[in-house]
Amino acid sequence: MTSSLDLSGRIALVTGASRGIGYFLAKELAACGAHVVAVARTVGGLEELDDEIKAAGGEATLVPLDLADMAGIDRLGGAIHERWGKLDILYANAGILGVVAPIGHVEAKVFEKVMTINVTSTWRLIRSVDPLLRLSDAGRAVVVSSGAAHSAKAFWAPYAASKAAVEALVRSWANETRNMPLRVNAANPGPTRTAMRAQAMPGEDPETLPHPSEIAAKFLRLASPDLKETGLIFDAPQDRFLTYQMPA
Repeated sequence: MTSSLDLSGRIALVTGASRGIGYFLAKELAACGAHVVAVARTVGGLEELDDEIKAAGGEATLVPLDLADMAGIDRLGGAIHERWGKLDILYANAGILGVVAPIGHVEAKVFEKVMTINVTSTWRLIRSVDPLLRLSDAGRAVVVSSGAAHSAKAFWAPYAASKAAVEALVRSWANETRNMPLRVNAANPGPTRTAMRAQAMPGEDPETLPHPSEIAAKFLRLASPDLKETGLIFDAPQDRFLTYQMPA
């Protein structure tokens, strides 16, 4: 997809950038002129991404990092500050499913890993880059969530709980920064043709699902300096923002 969005001179951080939605988000951002800081565990995937971005005339900085490395996340913020003095765009996209199983059958180590990667590392990343996003003239933060946070489907308890927690972080952060140029939103990709979806729904035909590049193209608008919305959920299947409904 060719976007008319101009992100020239802007610095964009994408986690989970070696595959899936994060991979194509990084390519979209670079195609719009942003310098992409691509974070993932898989070096091969990052190098492939870098080759594609450079071939299209874009720029990227590769950061091989396991998001369980909390001190590494702290260092990442410091390195961005030292090199660029700000961050304009954050896509906190990385996440893991854990297992699909009855809640009483989930092993403690599996539950803890889901919470570490999906929640604690997201908070740590926010803490690391919040000051940098505040230094941007139009900071934009997007945290990828899931419909599971609201549907709370049977057997999805760890993942659903982690995404509900992430959305609470987003809402609080958005409320703290509402009177600043920074805009903070969650984003729900919906069912997408990714490795995580295949793990969760092994009997499903992946060809019936949107390709990650389609979702990335929709998520791209959340990086726009003209974006007004904050503290909302962008729902890719409906291609619109949804508000959080308070219970009666």
